[in-house]
Amino acid sequence: MVDDSENNIKLFERRQARTAWDEENEKWWFSIIDVVAVRTDNDYQTGRNYWKIVKKRLKDQGNETVTNCNQLKMRSPDGKMRLYTPAQ
Repeated sequence: MVDDSENNIKLFERRQARTAWDEENEKWWFSIIDVVAVRTDNDYQTGRNYWKIVKKRLKDQGNETVTNCNQLKMRSPDGKMRLYTPAQ
């Protein structure tokens, strides 16, 4: 179970990336959208659109990894807790 009290923002290449700490498995989870935005040197919205397109292409190709991934609640840019696709 992910410990909500440990959810916070980490700096990744001097940019913010949302994270969640999984106490049971002792692993950090990162928002894929944030990591994509940092790695492509784009803003949040561009990272979000990029991930949406990649996810659709993977589903269309029959990749079940994307269709079976769980989402975690992380704080969004507007301050609300929303579901996001995480990665380790």
